[in-house]
Amino acid sequence: MSADAITPVFVRLKLSLLRNGLRQSGGRKAAYITSAVFALLFAALQLIGLIALRGHAHAESVVVLAVAVLGLGWAVMPLFFPGGDETLDPTRLVMLPLRPRPLMRALLTSSLVGIGPLFTLCLLVGSVVAVARGGAAFAVGAVAVVLALLVCVALARAVAAANVRLLTSRKGRDLAVLSGLVIAIGAQVVNFGAQRIGASGLGELDPAAAVLQWVPPASAIGAVHAVGEGSYGVALAQLALSAGALVALLAMWSRHLTRLMTSPDGSTLPSAGSAARERSSTGLGRLLPPGRTGTVMERSLRYVWRDPKTKTAWVTSLAIGLIVPVFNAWQGTGSVYFACFAAGMLGIQMYNQFGQDTSAFWMVAMTISSTHDAYVELRARAYALLLITLPYATLVTVLTTAVLGDWRRLPEALGLSFALLGAMLATGAWTSARFPYSIPQEGYKNVAPGQTGLAWISIVGGMMAAALLCAPVIALTIWLNVSADGDAWTWLLLPAGTVYGAALAAVGLKLAAPRTARRLPEILAAVSKG
Repeated sequence: MSADAITPVFVRLKLSLLRNGLRQSGGRKAAYITSAVFALLFAALQLIGLIALRGHAHAESVVVLAVAVLGLGWAVMPLFFPGGDETLDPTRLVMLPLRPRPLMRALLTSSLVGIGPLFTLCLLVGSVVAVARGGAAFAVGAVAVVLALLVCVALARAVAAANVRLLTSRKGRDLAVLSGLVIAIGAQVVNFGAQRIGASGLGELDPAAAVLQWVPPASAIGAVHAVGEGSYGVALAQLALSAGALVALLAMWSRHLTRLMTSPDGSTLPSAGSAARERSSTGLGRLLPPGRTGTVMERSLRYVWRDPKTKTAWVTSLAIGLIVPVFNAWQGTGSVYFACFAAGMLGIQMYNQFGQDTSAFWMVAMTISSTHDAYVELRARAYALLLITLPYATLVTVLTTAVLGDWRRLPEALGLSFALLGAMLATGAWTSARFPYSIPQEGYKNVAPGQTGLAWISIVGGMMAAALLCAPVIALTIWLNVSADGDAWTWLLLPAGTVYGAALAAVGLKLAAPRTARRLPEILAAVSKG
């Protein structure tokens, strides 16, 4: 079948997928329409803003960076949101008698249908208007817009085709967990960059733009500016780079597409050797304590590594716990006490311990027949959390202190972090038994319908209680810092905070154990609701 014959079919297929997706539920239709309206509104405002930037001395730097970031977004979109577009998976077409080249043209054309391509087109048109000077520049700009748009779409297609076996497997879907990390880091980078620009002006972008103007698809926009400046050789080289990138991406896409359509899928089938090695691997178990404590710790750590929802929560907490104190310290607006944020973010993982098990908690409940069993279970879960949190909180505190150069306050910051961690372990164990709730395994919801109130009471109430429990250490820190000769004794806050946090955790586990043993049926019913 020729490309001319199948291209309209694929365009209609893309429109049908969008239309049928909206018919599934009223909530999905409302969410899609709302997101589309906001995206188009933002695109329109962005277009107006770029046009208003015309004639500014640093307009080229702004648009080059914007298009470079846009290209990066198209590259990572298939990795972080593999289910966002069903047409990104060409393996669904393997049974059809289609040749690679006609199929590529049809898929490339259908990829231009949607909100994403329209948003990209608005940004590219605004970028050309912002930097074009003269008729020749606008003529080159028309070519640059088409070229940059095709580079973005081909980049997304090539990345998706190269990784589709991974992304459609069970383990491959866990890659989307990294989106939380990228979003958290990206938000802080944007915040830091905006503050730098606000303080020093748009000239801060010039060095980065000087490099990125030679990187497709930004090089196509750089060519428009070069033509306006009369640098026709530079413009030709930049257009050639974008055209060469498009050809290379299409070739890579064609190669991966041919392999996908002609070779069997063995990506999710481990070899016998690797399976045997996995079965015989007991390295983690040998490092943990014997008995129930080690078993529970290993189970909890495996949840962190294998369960998508648990992994998402941990990755997000680890990223934000590091970014907030370190980036604020880097900007010169932070304090060494911000390092406590790391302990607080990971301490939240102690809340709703049984809800993380979902319906599998019944197997745990079968092994708890006394208060002692419940205590050992909770203590082992706390140990597993401490195995990650203690070195992590220490590392973040040291990094924050190093960036600020305030080494004198390192002991008190560590003492406060350890006290806060102990308080959150205590309150997390108690609220896990008193306010358990279910975490749905499917979708993006973290609380089952009807249990939102329980989740708020458990997390917010527990955090407020932890803050109150830390009041003695906070008061001691303030007193030593305001007293005349207190600086000589601030080092005592490290052992004091450590001992106080350990005592709080021990007491909290002791108090939560009998409640857990008594309320096993209620806990099982609550966590199995989703």
